[in-house]
Amino acid sequence: MLFEHLELRLTGGDMLQISGPNGSGKTSLLRLLAGLMQPTSGEVLLNGLPLHAQRTELAHNLLWIGHAAGIKDLLTAEENLSWLCALHQPARREAIWQALAAVGLRGFEDVPCHTLSAGQQRRVALARLYLDSPPLWILDEPFTALDKQGVAQLEEHLAAHCERGGAVVLTTHHSLTRMPSGYRDMDLGRWAA
Repeated sequence: MLFEHLELRLTGGDMLQISGPNGSGKTSLLRLLAGLMQPTSGEVLLNGLPLHAQRTELAHNLLWIGHAAGIKDLLTAEENLSWLCALHQPARREAIWQALAAVGLRGFEDVPCHTLSAGQQRRVALARLYLDSPPLWILDEPFTALDKQGVAQLEEHLAAHCERGGAVVLTTHHSLTRMPSGYRDMDLGRWAA
């Protein structure tokens, strides 16, 4: 048991940072919220209904980016984004190129991802946040491998998403400097079983 008696509620405009020591269940909690795992007790609700009964609704409302970049090494940056978007909301080539430019990858659209640095691969994954994306973003360590400029840009983009009525749940060991008004931190160390 990682944690128990945990209760939280998220609405548009909220940013929830899940913190705690390594092994406290941060990634497990994100996976529960994203419907990738089932709780051993209790429920995860979406709009008041059990998550497991709303798989399609969840898929339309959620963007999950895990700790790993989640991209295919042999595909180009453009091909990766096209493939990932096709799962939920297909994106036009121009929109994909604009998203890649937004994360500093203009000129890398046709480069196979295995030739990119770890930071550039992370940027390919994060470019999904610049496409027509769902309102709820669940992000596991999104700042991994980013340089200072990338970190500042991502912080700004996450806060802007919340200010437009979206919601963000994230884990990070990074101290955020840009937080929306709906920001709060949940330390899982306090909820340990």
